[in-house]
Amino acid sequence: MLLLEGRLDSLRGELNGTHAAQWRRLYEQCDWYRRQNPPTEHPEASITYFGPAAANLALAYRLTGQRGYLEEAWRWISTCAAFPHWGRAHMPDHDLDAGWLLHGLSLAYSWLGEDLEPERREILRAKLELQGERLHSYAEETAGRWWSSAYWQNHNWICWTGIATAGYALERPEWTKPARRNLETVLGMLPEDGSDSEGVVYWRYGVPWLAIHTDLVQRQENADLWSVGGFLRNTTRWRLHQSAPGFEEIIDHGDCHDRRSGHSVALYYRLASAYRDGTAQWLGDLVAERHFWREAYESGVRPGVMPEAFLELLWYDPRVTPVPPDREPVTAYFPDLGQITARTGWDSAATCVSFKAAPGGGHRAWEEGHRLKAAGGWDAMSAGHHHPDAGAFVLHSHGAFLAVDEGYSNHKRAAHHNLVLVDGEGWADEGRYHVYEGIPRERCPRVRDVLAEDGFAHATAESAVMFPERLEVRRVDRTLVVTPRGRVVVLDELEAAAPREWTYLLHTDWPTTQLDPDGWRLEAGPGSARLTRLLPTDATATRRRTDVEANPTSSTPSLKVSKTMHTLCLTTPRTRTATFLTVLDSAGALDPCPAPAVLLPSDQGHAVSLGRGAESELVLLAPRTGVIETERVSADAAAVILSGTRTAAVRARRVEFDGTVGLRAEEPFTGVLPTETDGV
Repeated sequence: MLLLEGRLDSLRGELNGTHAAQWRRLYEQCDWYRRQNPPTEHPEASITYFGPAAANLALAYRLTGQRGYLEEAWRWISTCAAFPHWGRAHMPDHDLDAGWLLHGLSLAYSWLGEDLEPERREILRAKLELQGERLHSYAEETAGRWWSSAYWQNHNWICWTGIATAGYALERPEWTKPARRNLETVLGMLPEDGSDSEGVVYWRYGVPWLAIHTDLVQRQENADLWSVGGFLRNTTRWRLHQSAPGFEEIIDHGDCHDRRSGHSVALYYRLASAYRDGTAQWLGDLVAERHFWREAYESGVRPGVMPEAFLELLWYDPRVTPVPPDREPVTAYFPDLGQITARTGWDSAATCVSFKAAPGGGHRAWEEGHRLKAAGGWDAMSAGHHHPDAGAFVLHSHGAFLAVDEGYSNHKRAAHHNLVLVDGEGWADEGRYHVYEGIPRERCPRVRDVLAEDGFAHATAESAVMFPERLEVRRVDRTLVVTPRGRVVVLDELEAAAPREWTYLLHTDWPTTQLDPDGWRLEAGPGSARLTRLLPTDATATRRRTDVEANPTSSTPSLKVSKTMHTLCLTTPRTRTATFLTVLDSAGALDPCPAPAVLLPSDQGHAVSLGRGAESELVLLAPRTGVIETERVSADAAAVILSGTRTAAVRARRVEFDGTVGLRAEEPFTGVLPTETDGV
């Protein structure tokens, strides 16, 4: 039986043992199905939930032998088997609904076995043959177009897994073999660092299917694909660093329905088992014990975490010891997505920043997608869930989101992110769902000068190439620094061939309050921050509402998600070059507002003093010239950051403090200096 070989006796024996919690969730979910009335006519909305309903009920029967579970499974199976097509509003028989149902009903067919009466068994088999052939034929006929070869897209993973599951259940190798080839290609093409350009929500929705298919191949063909590529092995770490402090919410880059749709307990447990990954086990336990019901009822992802009960039971391995992330570095860099994350700790009140800049789909998808297009005309790169957000950042501190992203959008715009506009305009070809489709390979934002070490974070994002050619933009370089105390310094260096208006955007959930001509207070429940504008001194400040609305699934046309952001705009007079230098310093909502940052005199570069006394820090920036000259510090470096007695440098060959040499290097050095200073 699919996924059950050799496991029935052990799972039955663990009813009141190590799997008691997983058993309980399976029972609860099956009882929930008993109390529902599935539609007898295909609704306009998605019917993906029929798949896990059949699988949960069939597994409960297989493990307990209770006839009620078999009859309930058949009630759900017979209902959707009677639908002439799977999927109604979008691509009937050829997309997600068909993939989900093929998977769940094929498992049920295998697990119910001969206990399903011959007439019922034949009805189910005939429906699986019909729908499997429809989906497989579509995949073969559309090779090089849409999901059949969209290797970095969840539609590919889900639909091919549905085909594979049906193929194994019905002994159709003509289905399982191309599905496995696709899976091996996907695992080989996904980024080694485990990052997902579609964002955490689609990571949570799509990656479980890679685990399902990999698990099927292992159990049905005795082949280990867990070692192919590095994505599955490393993706828990990426997910960990995309957790907002407290782990209940997410950092919502990319298309995200909301900030809670980020957890799959089953996936955490399978990754923990596959790689003996204690952190994944810890995450699974944390969500199961503390965040499960809020995830279940507030998540915008459907079917959601509850219908994964059957996978959670099958995949939980109690032999993996949970390991909290206490020793995980607080800074991280994921090169494929050009993403740098930094936090002051792993506690719920920590400050957390995520900053990114990469081409559509990430570097691997961008390069491989263009290669496949040039070689054979294949449209393999589908980056519709990746936003025009190179250089954007999100800030969470003291339990609140302070600088925010837009979440889900059908008409994606740079103006929906914490970025810079030119003459009020964003990127070329924006305002559509897939802002990267059809644009030249060389139109590619990137990050450079990355530091992510020991609480220090620094990177420079280059995105001038993304603006319309008629604006003649020469430079849009954003350097972002996060200090060990969680302060954020943002330097924007801007240049065009002719005078332009440059507008700095900062989005918040709640309206900002102006404190003084150069300071604003950001407030959100338990958290707050002070934004200090150091440069330019002549920018005009305005505030506005930014409303975003989207339909996150074509399978349910009536579904809408909306979001209102409050946007602070700082706009320069028309000028060919401009420099924005801003600082965000966070605090609790009831704490005194942080003191404003101070721009210190400097002969070369920018010098920013942060905080007072023992909590003071100093950030020195010269990303273009690489020369820093202040009263105390002289350096050939892109950046020098001082926090307490520790110092970090970026692209440095020489650093001197009060005439004392702190670093001399023949090759550019980026990292924390090995010796301590006398402090800021």
